Amino acid sequence: MRARSEQLITAIVSGARSRRSRFREERITMAHGAGGKASQSLIEGLLLPALADEQLERLADAGTIELAGRLAALTSDSFVVKPISFPGGSIGTLAVNGTVNDLAVSGARPLAMTLSLILEEGLEASVLGEEIEAVARAARHAGVRVIAGDTKVVERGQADRMYICTSGLGLVDERCRASPSALQAGDLIAVSGPVGAHGTAVMLAREQFALEGDIESDTCSLWPAVDALLESAGGELHGMRDATRGGLASVLNELARASGVGVLVRERDVPVLEPVAGACELLGIDPMYVANEGVLAAFIAPAAAERALGALRSVPGCEQAALIGEVTAAEPGMVLVETSFGGRRVMDLLAGDPLPRIC
Repeated sequence: MRARSEQLITAIVSGARSRRSRFREERITMAHGAGGKASQSLIEGLLLPALADEQLERLADAGTIELAGRLAALTSDSFVVKPISFPGGSIGTLAVNGTVNDLAVSGARPLAMTLSLILEEGLEASVLGEEIEAVARAARHAGVRVIAGDTKVVERGQADRMYICTSGLGLVDERCRASPSALQAGDLIAVSGPVGAHGTAVMLAREQFALEGDIESDTCSLWPAVDALLESAGGELHGMRDATRGGLASVLNELARASGVGVLVRERDVPVLEPVAGACELLGIDPMYVANEGVLAAFIAPAAAERALGALRSVPGCEQAALIGEVTAAEPGMVLVETSFGGRRVMDLLAGDPLPRIC
């Protein structure tokens, strides 16, 4: 009986997921920036039809263009976080790492970036100075140059102290054959480290909850992890994505849909730090939906998976990398979770704005 029920549910969800999202709302809501179903409808139903470019249709973290005989990758991002400083990082470190990571998981070695600041009237000069220093340190550590920028100031009350917008440029590594649509049945799924730390650290930093915990953001450059994967797996590395807004759950759903494959995740194998798991349980949040800023998911052919995992674990900060599931031919476009209790459940995109919102 349970098996028939699971089959019916997956059939219903699969049918809904196979149709392209349409945008019907009259006004933009916070949910449209949350990385879930509302974001998907905004992108697929409004933005893509109007802009109509094959690079955008790929829904990758970066677009590519040929320059002087080399394939270059270009990405754009915006950073809004409250508070702007939190354990393990700040908006300045996020701006750099988030930009270089979008390039890295597109197989591109980051080279340069731009930095545009939107500052709120009344922002303390000392705070701005600290964030620019954070940008400089993170850029040096990531090996990327900040080569252009812009500054605007808005009236008091019109911004959360400061926003940062960036663009990033990198050269696609010749070893890379990964693509959002290249996942194949049988591929094994690796994550580079424990999930949910960044979002949980930001939530606790807001001091809105009667919770305390020794949790720091995982924000860091992922190029060393990608470099290790490319060196160990090469063309057998079929796909990568950094699990930022919407967490690991959103990443897996996006790539399953882009490749027309199914994904099966073993819940017990997904690494989650004990303090993060405890905080998420008390808040009623699934850590697989919580944002990360230094964790990637990689899809690797079975023959290279163990070798790639060993290489990944040799990278500082990736010691807890793990294989968490596999790509299947069944239920294309869907993500199923094999629970710790032996059953299976659908892990869909978030239907609305995650609570509490962390960016």
